Amino acid sequence: MTADVRDRALRLTPRSRAGKLLSLIVPMHNEAPVLDHLFKALDGVIADLGVRAEIICVDDGSRDATLEQLRTRAAADPRIRVIALSRNFGKEAALTAGVDVAAGDMVVPLDADLQDPPSLIAEFVDLWEQGYDVVYGVRADRRSDHWLKRLTAGSFYRVFNAISASPIPPSTGDFRLMDRQVIEALKQLPERNRFMKGLFAWVGFRQVGVAYVRPERVAGQTSWRYFQLWRFALDGITSFTTAPLRVWTVVGLAAAMVALIAALALIVRVLVVGRDVPGYASLMVVVLFGFAIQMIAFGILGEYVGRLYEEVKGRPLYLVRERVGFEA
Repeated sequence: MTADVRDRALRLTPRSRAGKLLSLIVPMHNEAPVLDHLFKALDGVIADLGVRAEIICVDDGSRDATLEQLRTRAAADPRIRVIALSRNFGKEAALTAGVDVAAGDMVVPLDADLQDPPSLIAEFVDLWEQGYDVVYGVRADRRSDHWLKRLTAGSFYRVFNAISASPIPPSTGDFRLMDRQVIEALKQLPERNRFMKGLFAWVGFRQVGVAYVRPERVAGQTSWRYFQLWRFALDGITSFTTAPLRVWTVVGLAAAMVALIAALALIVRVLVVGRDVPGYASLMVVVLFGFAIQMIAFGILGEYVGRLYEEVKGRPLYLVRERVGFEA
């Protein structure tokens, strides 16, 4: 399908960027080494877009000089607005805080380390003008990531899309442009276990991807650890599908059938041979295997119960300690 045919099928309505406001949301955690590179890149991109812009920097409990530098920059540049959270709530909460205050007709979340290249925003805006509501970046080349991260990320997308009713385009992150209508839809979603990539896919609207090569970090080190990524993957799966719960019904039925067949085989053997089947070791293997299956099932059930517990408590997703630049 050509681009023209696809656009007509989606019934795209062209827009104009004239006089529109672009909100850039940048969650930050200990990103002081990259700030000079970040704002230099953003200044160059914004100057060529022909739109008004605000840069919403969400400091997610940084322990370095990130917040101090942001205060200084906000005092000198009225486009920069800073939200300082009371502690480290995590990237999903920080991103939500930015979405909640973004006033733009177009909203673009991106990472501070420039692995989400700001130069791509110009193409995002062009496609928004064509009528797309969401323009997301697709990581066509992830050689900058460690091989284990590439392997686990690819496996996650395959598993998630196989069991979820709201598939996520593979190799996508939070880097995207969203129309105001999409932002208002996101703000209606109240859950506290936030998996933003899943929420972006769930709301729908007219979406299109743009491939790009993911570069190395310009400075500093990532604060992500593999245990955090594992928890993040669990949050994503349990937030968007109950398939892990339903699968244990199938496992239970299969185990019951195997047990029934084994029981019938023992009865036949006793009747034909005249003695039972000896074997303490084999019995223990079966018992321990069955116990392990039960523990896995209880663990998965516990993940869902834990998330219900978090939702029922009703605590806010984040707390703001300080706002800078919102008075103007």
